[in-house]
Amino acid sequence: RKRDYEGFLCSLLLPAESRTSAFALRAFNMYPFQIKDSITQKTTGLMRMQFWRDAVEGIYCDNPPHQPIATELWRAVKRHNLTKMWFMKIIDEREKNLDDRAYRNIQELEKYAENTQSALLYLILEMLGVRDVHADHAASHIGKAQGIVTCLRATPYHCTRQKVFLPMDVCMLHGVSQEDFIRGKQERNVRDVIYDIASQAHIHLEHARSFSKKVPVKAYPAFFCTVALDDYLCNVRKVDFNIFHPSLQRKSTLLPLHLYIRSWKKTY
Repeated sequence: RKRDYEGFLCSLLLPAESRTSAFALRAFNMYPFQIKDSITQKTTGLMRMQFWRDAVEGIYCDNPPHQPIATELWRAVKRHNLTKMWFMKIIDEREKNLDDRAYRNIQELEKYAENTQSALLYLILEMLGVRDVHADHAASHIGKAQGIVTCLRATPYHCTRQKVFLPMDVCMLHGVSQEDFIRGKQERNVRDVIYDIASQAHIHLEHARSFSKKVPVKAYPAFFCTVALDDYLCNVRKVDFNIFHPSLQRKSTLLPLHLYIRSWKKTY
């Protein structure tokens, strides 16, 4: 609820038998995600990542560590027969991301998103009892869209810490330097960078929806995170792709209502 409010709301819309497991999954996902911002030395981050790697190994040997999230994850794994590989992909990719450097290109950002956000969606699908190639295809594209949007949303915060992680190839294409973002510039070429990256997220969402009729309805609750993604992409368009606009930093008060409507309509 505190660290992943949107994920928390989406989890509330899952079937009752999957909800507790979803909370455990999202809590697990937040721990490796936060490590990068909470350390000053990479060695510390590597040690914390290793703790979670060992924890997952222990969970699958029926010997989870005495840690609340690990205990709940163990129950989720037993209850839903979750695939170990997806947990390891999340940890491995977060570990690679401990290096403080920008993504070389949009494909590198998409790969990171696939191995973190999409992997999380694959696990949620397994929790829902969905093992379907079309659902997996949708999860892949939605996860990539979510990774791209998360990168955009975090940019103002990272800039306050003198860091920029936006894909370098897009920045170079428009002649924008990292310094331009750190200084909070709002020239047209800076906005064009945001437009290009946001457009890529939109393309992934549209692709995921293009074969929604082939995706089992049972899988839809895993994809309600698209509501928050649509919300952000719509708002960034309204402010003409000024990523530093104050309205983009506020929590959406209408998100719970929009989520409820989407779940009632049974669409993603």
